[in-house]
Amino acid sequence: MDRAEEGAPVGGRGRRRSAPVGGWPVRLTRRGRILTWAAGAFAVLILGVAGVGAWVYQELNGNISSADVDNKLGGDRPVNLSPGSKNILVVGSDSRDGDNAEYGRGLTTMQSDTLMVLHIPANREWATVVSLPRDSWVRIPSCDKGDGTTSAPHHFKINEAFAIGGAGGEVAGAAACTIKTVEANTGLRIDHFMSVDFQGFKGMVNALGGIEVCPEQAIHDEKARLDLEAGCQTVKDEEALGYVRARYSIGDGSDIGRIGRQQEFMDALARKAQSKLTSPNALYGFLQSATKSLTTDEDLAGVKPLYGLASEVQGIPSERLTFLTVPNYPREADVATDKANIVWQYPQAADLFTSLAQDKEVDKDRLLAAAKNPVYASSVRVQVLNGTGVTGRAAAVAEKLREAGLTVVGTGNAPENTRATAVAHPQGLDKQAEALAARLPGAQVEQGADGTAGVVTLVVGADLDPADIR
Repeated sequence: MDRAEEGAPVGGRGRRRSAPVGGWPVRLTRRGRILTWAAGAFAVLILGVAGVGAWVYQELNGNISSADVDNKLGGDRPVNLSPGSKNILVVGSDSRDGDNAEYGRGLTTMQSDTLMVLHIPANREWATVVSLPRDSWVRIPSCDKGDGTTSAPHHFKINEAFAIGGAGGEVAGAAACTIKTVEANTGLRIDHFMSVDFQGFKGMVNALGGIEVCPEQAIHDEKARLDLEAGCQTVKDEEALGYVRARYSIGDGSDIGRIGRQQEFMDALARKAQSKLTSPNALYGFLQSATKSLTTDEDLAGVKPLYGLASEVQGIPSERLTFLTVPNYPREADVATDKANIVWQYPQAADLFTSLAQDKEVDKDRLLAAAKNPVYASSVRVQVLNGTGVTGRAAAVAEKLREAGLTVVGTGNAPENTRATAVAHPQGLDKQAEALAARLPGAQVEQGADGTAGVVTLVVGADLDPADIR
């Protein structure tokens, strides 16, 4: 058995890998068709199930939990623009109780540490995985908290949605609020969700005898309860869990960097699991932990539907599989006091999600080029004019734009009422106008001969609901 089959080491040595640059695409190797976190949850599971007996199949099938989210999502959801395609929300979850209590002390609700959307197109010829960093500062819609109350819409980091919906202790509520948040900020219709519990992840690693990692520098991370010396070593139990959680003491301390390490670790985990397909004991323990860690929507719950999903993506060529982190920049650029969070970069984030919503393969090179010089939200100075005839509409829109970090210089009324929302700009402010319009579903951009220097003008039409502003 060669080294690659055994699972190459993670983190700085061994097989050379690409690393995210500026929060942007990473092309996986030929083994990249094992879809990172999704792979750890079901792709390897499917490979093993084919060789087990009927009683084991039934046992594994019964391990997978299901959650009914349909009645918690409401009717105001994005339209599926590409019938036949699928968007699957994958969450790395952590209840912060029981065995998980030693991590994140003081947290009493369910938490999500990893969040990504897997898009499978209708033709099954390519696939894209988009990571949404947990520190993304986004709009959280109103959610059922599971205790008879609902939360108010507000802006906060994206992983709070899982905690809000999971306040009652049920994954269904946590998943529903997360789905609503992702849909509200991306415009994508989420078809399925999978939640992978971190304690189950630890069991998968242990069943395989651990995973080799090769940190170039020693890691001492109190929050992740991790102490590793530099150099190659095998991690399992709490060390493995700490390794994928570690953030502040590795690299630049960002969630973006952690996403890259998690992706590499899960790739190594999936490859090692493949190498153990002829070892019944190791495989059985791995599959037990994998299935027990899974909670999915009702349509996806069970070995058979997961097998069908894995079969659909099995033939996708590695060069047509792209791993992306949503375009972003530090929120500190807009709010000097916020050194902990990031914001999504517009119009690039909107372009990415629009492409996926329309089932179009993402043009990596074009997005990379466009992302080199981000337009900070705070640099967009906007005058908001009410073209709806509805009293107070300009003020309501202005407040939403301020919450998103834009600089509103004034409000007023448009000369006449209009249905279509439009963004007009003087010469030289086309990028700022595009960044603003990308946050307003359906808004058109036009260059105007008049206008205040350095200011773009937003005419709010009857088609714009302030609640839809990203």
